[in-house]
Amino acid sequence: MGPTDRLATFIVQTDGDAIPGHVVHEAKRTLINVLAVAIATSEDPSVSSLETWGGTGGPASVIGRGTASEGQAALVNGYLAHLQDYDDTHFPTVLHPSAPVWPAVLTAAERTGASGAETLAAFAIGCEVACRVALSVHPWHYDAGWHITGTVGGFGAATGAARLFGLDAARTTQALGIAGTHAAGVREAFGTNGKALHAAHAAASGLRAASLVASGLSGPEAILEGRRGFWAVLSPGGHNVAPIEGISDLIASDARWELQNNGLKPYANGVVSHPLQDAVIELRNKHSIAADDVRAIEARVHPLVLELMNRPQPETGLSAKFSHQHCAAAALIDGAGHEAQFHDDRARDPQIAAVRALVHATPDAALGEDEVHVTIRMADGRELTTHVEHATGSPENPMSDTHLEAKYRALAVPVLGERNAEALLRAAWTLDEAPDIRALMALASKRRGA
Repeated sequence: MGPTDRLATFIVQTDGDAIPGHVVHEAKRTLINVLAVAIATSEDPSVSSLETWGGTGGPASVIGRGTASEGQAALVNGYLAHLQDYDDTHFPTVLHPSAPVWPAVLTAAERTGASGAETLAAFAIGCEVACRVALSVHPWHYDAGWHITGTVGGFGAATGAARLFGLDAARTTQALGIAGTHAAGVREAFGTNGKALHAAHAAASGLRAASLVASGLSGPEAILEGRRGFWAVLSPGGHNVAPIEGISDLIASDARWELQNNGLKPYANGVVSHPLQDAVIELRNKHSIAADDVRAIEARVHPLVLELMNRPQPETGLSAKFSHQHCAAAALIDGAGHEAQFHDDRARDPQIAAVRALVHATPDAALGEDEVHVTIRMADGRELTTHVEHATGSPENPMSDTHLEAKYRALAVPVLGERNAEALLRAAWTLDEAPDIRALMALASKRRGA
């Protein structure tokens, strides 16, 4: 059995009832998180551009926006889920799994009338496939400049849709093949709307791949391992087949699901800066630091911080999300890293800019991606230090359900109103009891005041 066939067999043969309860709970948490950030983003002016291009009205729900065709709904929902960079991260690979996978799964579940339990299982399995494909090309693929959420997310989206459409193993293999040949997204787009379009494209192309195969189209049958397949073309520097081979034993061995290596974000920016923000906020609050009294913020960071987020003078809010200097400055001045800290006016704020100039980061390969050492040097000569071993939201220091609900309410209530937001939250927490997904999606797609 080849690697692609092995994935397809896992997708088709895994019994949803055999998925561990804690994995199902984590799937609910990712859904609540996606709903929160998508609802908050639904009022962003850029969404109108997608609607102008693809139109509105149709059988599928668009979160916070109404309805559209199935492909358009998956596209827009994927965009909404990732635009704020506030979604989630698979820490071993920096893949954002929920933004491409959940939109495809929700749209497919609406079409088929799938139960809530079937929908959660489709997401958990889709997320597992996406994460394991990501592991198979990590770090070579990302280091080459590919955005792994855009390129790998389609495999997870196709997985979830194929499962809900009832495709057999042979057709699921071909759906993965079509999704893989549509893989796209390069890191040059970071800091622009193009980054969120990577997740959007992956969601829509994965759904489309499964839909087309269900309608009779054929696709490649060895998309990962073929001589000119995904591994050879998009990761020529290397690949590792072990994560794919190991998926076959996941249920029987009670091994760790990759959802357990996923983390929900407490800050609306690139995840590798989160330990720095934790550290600065901790010192700020503990010592009542005023920005005018700071002479330097010095940090020892994982090398990815400088690789991904070294933008000393960002000119837009989206670009500031990939500036560790801005993230540290906003953490010191505002004590936060929410969407308000990444508006264009905050990126251009003179006080923020002055503090950004005080931030100096040194890479240290011995540190974990979620770890940092920070020293804040004060005008009075004091040196305030702290060490964050595991950032908030990392698998070793996960966001609690209470913290998640607070994040959800902060993002959803201003858009939906308290009554509708609470009804949607209850529907998400009890999704495994729902006879179908449509009641949840009706709540999620309501516009303001509806």
